[in-house]
Order: sequence, then structure tokens, then C-alpha cells
Amino acid sequence: LLRYLKYTLDQYVENDYTVVYFHYGLKSLNKPSLKWLQIAYKEFDRKYVSKIFALLFLLSMIFKNFLTISFSFPRYKKNLKALYVVHPTNFIKILWNIFKPLISHKFGKKVTYLNYLSDLREHLKYDQLNIPQEVIRHDENLQGKQKGKLPPVVKVPPPRPPLPTQQFGVSLQYIKDKNNGELIPPVMKETISYLKTKGLQVEGLFRRSASVQTIKDVQKLYNQGKSVNFDDYRDIHVPAVILKTFLRELPQPLLTFECYDPILGITSVESSLRITRCKEIIQGLPEHNYVVLKYLICFLHMVSQESIYNRMTASSLACVFGLNLIWPSKGTASLSALVPLNLFTELLIDFYMNIFNSRTVPSE
Repeated sequence: LLRYLKYTLDQYVENDYTVVYFHYGLKSLNKPSLKWLQIAYKEFDRKYVSKIFALLFLLSMIFKNFLTISFSFPRYKKNLKALYVVHPTNFIKILWNIFKPLISHKFGKKVTYLNYLSDLREHLKYDQLNIPQEVIRHDENLQGKQKGKLPPVVKVPPPRPPLPTQQFGVSLQYIKDKNNGELIPPVMKETISYLKTKGLQVEGLFRRSASVQTIKDVQKLYNQGKSVNFDDYRDIHVPAVILKTFLRELPQPLLTFECYDPILGITSVESSLRITRCKEIIQGLPEHNYVVLKYLICFLHMVSQESIYNRMTASSLACVFGLNLIWPSKGTASLSALVPLNLFTELLIDFYMNIFNSRTVPSE
């Protein structure tokens, strides 16, 4: 179990990530003991303990071993954006409220309790979650018990059309149409321009996170068509996170859904032919997607060229941007899909000149 946790978490925790914990199914027969938690603590070095803190923190809280564990771990990294606890017991809530001040105020603000699966829809892309059938059945039972009671009144506002100045959550075509035919979205142009000037030699660029509220504020400014001066935030990681967020919130990934399966096949291609295969896949992109992708990869290639200072090689950048460039049309990418997705992105960055030199776009 510990090896599995290490392998799984290590592929996510270096970047911004969210944990959804389904509490149903925990019974006295499958509760890890205090001895197990102590073994887990010894198994991880200090660096790794910080990464796995969220999981062990939950375990310790659930298993009534809170005090033993809570004072043993270093402070948790900021990369955890939110921790959703679904179907929590009253015990968890009470214990958390008692000991929350002793852990971390910032960490406490990231924890959200959700009584039903339907509540997740307000926070995440529900259809991309892999929810166990046992949890779904338990949720249906809970909902059934509520039939005799008056359901809480929830006012759901009707969906509003996007603003003419909208940048996040709308298609590239929409942004182009609202910006006089400009192919490169303003948010991409401004963040990349700023990072080219002031961020190329910043260690850990794109690895670090930024204040969630700050990111929301910047998104709001862009969506309202207002100017953004990144100097005001005094944090080079703000424009870096904004760029990743923009790509992640596109309705369709920049590399398009159609390219997902061909990209997964890159690992089965002989090493000497992989660059050629990358070219073939990229050639099939719509013109607009191709231009925007080329603009982005050109910049990431520049970042990788400064890796002696920023420690961001093509491989490191691929781990960050792989799932921001491509994801499946249904569900979420499996762990096994991360290898080909990241490899494909790494090849684009490393061999930028070779891959993008064979297609000329008139409107580029």
C-alpha cells in the first residue's frame, strides 16, 4: 500500500492538485492501526512526508490517532489546492473543528465537507471523477432517506452567456472573434511576454503555486476586459499559474480530443521515428490550434534552454503541461496515460524546431 501511495501521489503532488476523499466504506476491519501509521511515517523521508501529509492527516483524523500524527509532520506544501471530504461523519467534523487551530489555518481553509455526491458538481468536473459503485449506492441510500423530508431550497441561477471580453472557459474561436481576429488569446500573449522578460531564469517556474484568491481575482479582471499588471502582485508564479489555468479551462484541449488516442500510441513507435510521428499528429490540428500551440511550445522551448538556472528541463515542463494540453473527452486520464502524454509533450519542447518547421500557416 505504501509503495502504491508513493507511486501514485508522486505523479501529481509536484504541481497544483486536488484531493477528493470518499469516506464511505471505512470499517473497523479495514482501519489501519496506529502501528501502521508509525511505519508509514518512518517509510517516507522528510521531503516525501510533506507530499503525503494530506492523506495521512485524513487517516490519522479518521482513526482517532490525530494527536500522535499531527505534531510529527512538517507543514504541508501549498500545492494542494483543495481537499473535499465526501460523506463525512460527525466525528470527523467535530474532531477537525477542535484541532484545526493546532495544524494550519491555510490548510484548514482548503478542507470542504460534502454530504452528497451532487454537491461535488459545484466544485469539480463531476463527469471526470472515477467514483466507486459502492459509494454511488451509499449516496443513493442517503438520498432515499431524505425523501420524507423537505429538500433544502437550492436556487440554481440560469446559465449566463459569456461576456464579450471572456478569456477563461470559452473556446479559442470565441476569443478570436471577440478580439478582431487575433489568433493568440490576450491572456496567453501577456503572460508569456511577461515571463519571457522576467521569469526565464526563475527556479521552479511553473512548479510553484500561487494564492488561489489571487488567481481568481486575475481571472475576473481578464474576463471583464480589464488590464492586468503582474508587477502589482510581486509574484512571478502568478502569471505562470494563470497561463496553466487558461489552458486547463479551455472547453476542448489545445491538442484537441481527436489527438488523444494517437498521442497515447507514441510509446509504441520506434524511438527513431517518434519525431516524425509527432509531426504527423501536429499536422492534423486545426489551423488556429496549430498556431497557438506553436506559440506556446516556442516559449516552453526557451524556458528549457535556461534550465541550468530555472531547473525546468523539457521533461520537467512536460510533466507540468502534459495534462494541460490534452485530456480525454470522457473521464480523466489514467496513470498509465501520463507516460505517453508527457513523452509527447517533451518531444514537442525538445525538438520544437524540427516538428514545427514543416507547416506554414498564412495567418500566422
